[in-house]
Amino acid sequence: MEASQGKKPTAKRAGPAKKRTRRLPRTKYTQDELREMFRRFSIQRPEPKGELAHVNPYTLVVAVALSAQATDAGVNRATRDLFKVADTPEKMLALGEEKVGDYIKSIGLWRNKAKNVIALSQKLIDDFGGEVPQTREELTKLPGVGRKTANVVMSMAFGIPTMAVDTHILRIGNRIGLAPGKTPDEVEAILMKVIPEEYLYHAHHWLILHGRYTCKARKPDCVACVIADLCKSKEKTTSEPAPLVPLPPQVIG
Repeated sequence: MEASQGKKPTAKRAGPAKKRTRRLPRTKYTQDELREMFRRFSIQRPEPKGELAHVNPYTLVVAVALSAQATDAGVNRATRDLFKVADTPEKMLALGEEKVGDYIKSIGLWRNKAKNVIALSQKLIDDFGGEVPQTREELTKLPGVGRKTANVVMSMAFGIPTMAVDTHILRIGNRIGLAPGKTPDEVEAILMKVIPEEYLYHAHHWLILHGRYTCKARKPDCVACVIADLCKSKEKTTSEPAPLVPLPPQVIG
């Protein structure tokens, strides 16, 4: 007998639905995995800090600008004495390009960087009353200051959550599938979308430090990794996470 017109066949009852976690755009991790990843980072380093020594927003801008193609430790050695005599735009201008260069000769591209330090100091005085601006648009108008530098300054000096994508974060984003992208801007955009809001403020420091000391460029130290079980990298050598304990306080400078 034909089924009555307009009556739909009874669907089979499905079994218990499995709990599914929505996967976020352009990342290999679920929301739960991301939250657990950054929860562990927060226990390992409760108060992560950038490793560039500075005394105020101005010296931070200078230090970050000098750090391009240089190590934080190398910049700190060069600026230790510089910032004792020039910790404001006015004092830096009084010092002059040649003397600034004498302080930072140990840093790569020091001649061009000395020129930029003087130019950005002049720009701060001329356009911003000697004060470091807080917006990315204004910061990137300063000579030698790009998007990454602006993001670092916004975060460290003014407490604005940003994602400063350096070589470490670019590597980790692609290596572990956290934020696969060809450019720093692509990786930044993905991370800003997928990192849980409660962890966003410290996230760029956690990732930089993780890349610098654990997920290293040449040979990742997987046995020391607290997220080894979550990690989706094909390069990892273990799925056993390292003990989750707070690390000793950072020593800056």
